[in-house]
Amino acid sequence: MGTFFKQIYRYTHPRRYRHNENLWPYIKFTRSEAGHIDTLRYRGKTVPLYNLSSLSDETPEKLLIVATGPSVKDTDFSRLKNIPAMGLNGAWFKHQEVKFNYYVIIDMTFLDRHMEMVKEVVSQPDLIFFTTMHGIIKIINALSLEAVKCRLALIEDACFKIMQPKIFPAEIESNYINNELVSIYKEQSHIAFSYDIRQGIFDAGTVAYWALQIAAFMQSKTVVFAGLDMNNFSQPRFYETKNNRLPSFLEEKFTDLILPAFFHASQCLARQNTRVYNLSLNSAIPANIFTKVSPDEVAHY
Repeated sequence: MGTFFKQIYRYTHPRRYRHNENLWPYIKFTRSEAGHIDTLRYRGKTVPLYNLSSLSDETPEKLLIVATGPSVKDTDFSRLKNIPAMGLNGAWFKHQEVKFNYYVIIDMTFLDRHMEMVKEVVSQPDLIFFTTMHGIIKIINALSLEAVKCRLALIEDACFKIMQPKIFPAEIESNYINNELVSIYKEQSHIAFSYDIRQGIFDAGTVAYWALQIAAFMQSKTVVFAGLDMNNFSQPRFYETKNNRLPSFLEEKFTDLILPAFFHASQCLARQNTRVYNLSLNSAIPANIFTKVSPDEVAHY
């Protein structure tokens, strides 16, 4: 039946809408005036959504973002336990050392491979869980709607909005040039940064870039990254072994996309007086983008 509906969708919608083909006709939703999806029904059931506008009530002065580079194994989180934390992908495997207030997963392959871990994450009632529409559907299908106890925050790729036409990288500038809440990198106009995630989040090949835009919208004044190594790409992530590691595509995107995107993000965050520190002292992200510090030094910032 799914294939039948997909074929109907393809015949009745232009190719720019192809990213929605697995969603139609199972979802119904509305958008707020701010631009984000604020109500959702999936297969006739209401899916409670966290109101992204409420993130302005969070505003942690400091925010710890835990990525998944190998350096996480050697990070002393005892020095950071009083900082609200955001986990990315497999960071949950450190939940006995870090209390996560926020969580972000946008990688559908990761969801497929680690649904048992995701089950633990979404069972936390005090946690705000950020994922895409496709992520929400995947989680409901695998676990059931009743298994989701967390506050579910639906975020969108600014170039792949639900039931809207795809925006190609070369078209980002023409589509967003007049949006005061979007900063386009002058050196490479296919790179952009959103100050308002309700209007969408720009991708740059890594969930860490999404996390920075969420942090910007929350107006955190200090962001501390753990596990932002961006090197040793052949090594397993801190929670993996050589036998079960998922492939990484970061290396092929690092020089041309990820590095300039982080440089642009550092400039955007500096404009709103947000400082970003990197606990990965051997990170490939240079210190002139994110200052490298130790956990002991974080307390002084």
